[in-house]
Amino acid sequence: MKETRRVLVTGASGGIGSAIAKRLGAAGFHLCLHYHRNASKAEATAKEIVTAGGHARTLSFDVTDREAARRALESDMHAHGTFWGAVCNAGITADNTFPAMPGQDWDKVIATNLGGFYNVLHPLVMPLVRLRDGGRIVTIASVSGLMGNRGQTNYSAAKAGLIGASKALAVELASRGVTVKVPDAATSGLLAARCALTTILYVPTGSARRNSVSWPKQRTDPSSLSILHCWTCIGAAAPLLQLAVS
Repeated sequence: MKETRRVLVTGASGGIGSAIAKRLGAAGFHLCLHYHRNASKAEATAKEIVTAGGHARTLSFDVTDREAARRALESDMHAHGTFWGAVCNAGITADNTFPAMPGQDWDKVIATNLGGFYNVLHPLVMPLVRLRDGGRIVTIASVSGLMGNRGQTNYSAAKAGLIGASKALAVELASRGVTVKVPDAATSGLLAARCALTTILYVPTGSARRNSVSWPKQRTDPSSLSILHCWTCIGAAAPLLQLAVS
């Protein structure tokens, strides 16, 4: 791995985001840990990574605020360098049956889980391409985006859109050697995850067909999910790695 490859992890103050960050920090990436409100948890994760010999700093912005996100990310890149990778992990739920769902619950879930994809990645993609060093983007989806789930019309709609957007971006960026992967984090209260970790660490430049979405097959806990699936998606170039955890 080249020195000082920077990776952004959104939602790093949560359990899955924190575990992702710790594993990537241990792998030698220079991390930027995003949070919105929970500064103490994000800073505790950064401190743990640094204490262990890694590199991490925190960055606060609201992923639903397009201009604030752009300003924060562009300022950070100006000061510290372009991001080689990004893990779009920030997400929320606001479950209710559709007839009883308030409009604001629909809007905030779509704005965070789907709108955040654009608001975070749009400022990062062209600087990443200009690095000419490949790159890794990971977006955390859910089986709800494929199958639907009772009481989650808003969440299912957002995750289905996220899957489609990730597929399209994967095709666009494949010729630049940038992979876009969608490991599934099907959740119960954002605490449990469904994932089979069959992903490719290295996708040859120009191989659009192999720059595809990765789907889960097996349930695991968030820590194991994060430690393995983001390592396989973002980790240093290596042959095909097949991992599944129970």
